[in-house]
Amino acid sequence: MDGFPLTPWTVFLYALFTAVATGFGALPFLFTRNIVARHLGLANAAAAGLMLSASFGLIYEGVNYSLARTLLGVVLGLFFIQLSHRFLHGREVSFGSLNGLDARKALMIVGIMTLHSFAEGVGVGVAFGGGEALGVFITLAIAVHNIPEGLAISLVLIPRGVSVLGAALWSVFSSLPQPLMAVPAFLFVEAFKPALPVGLGFAAGAMIWMAVAEILSEAFKEARAEWVATVLTLSVALMVAFQILLGG
Repeated sequence: MDGFPLTPWTVFLYALFTAVATGFGALPFLFTRNIVARHLGLANAAAAGLMLSASFGLIYEGVNYSLARTLLGVVLGLFFIQLSHRFLHGREVSFGSLNGLDARKALMIVGIMTLHSFAEGVGVGVAFGGGEALGVFITLAIAVHNIPEGLAISLVLIPRGVSVLGAALWSVFSSLPQPLMAVPAFLFVEAFKPALPVGLGFAAGAMIWMAVAEILSEAFKEARAEWVATVLTLSVALMVAFQILLGG
């Protein structure tokens, strides 16, 4: 890699790779697509676990920059998702071929994942500002980390009638802010650093609320509580181990 100069275009391509990796989360559904209510509940439990563990990972990363700004971001994210939920509640919305409650749930999770991608894009750009080796490492870590996030999106979309390809495309869409934000963060790294912990905390606050209030509550309606708790615990543990193995 030493033969390739580090340019904004190079940073954009690296960050675009992280976005494309999110679509890989839909691949397991190529092998199973017919999910009964009980299995849907367990799938929602897994999605909630992935989102919760990812959220605490974001908080941990943000605290490395600033505890106060990270906590401020968590509170702002919490208020934002509550206001969004109240705004959408009772309104007629559509999401692709989905309507009603299913559309609102799909819109919320894709919207939250998209917001969270802005912070990750800034993280990629800031990392490249510290050197190519650090930037490549963070890019690979986020790319692998994005696959379970794509799985969490697919676990919500596919059982509600979205095709595997559609879920993969929505997953990639949710990560497109990463290449869009990586370049300006790389070019103006010192200006973006103070805002990074706020963005990470904001995404975490919104994701925690969504995971508990929407996805986990739905899981308890569709499957036995002990099975939901078991799947949730295992998915959190696996995602935490996953993040530790990635060095982040």
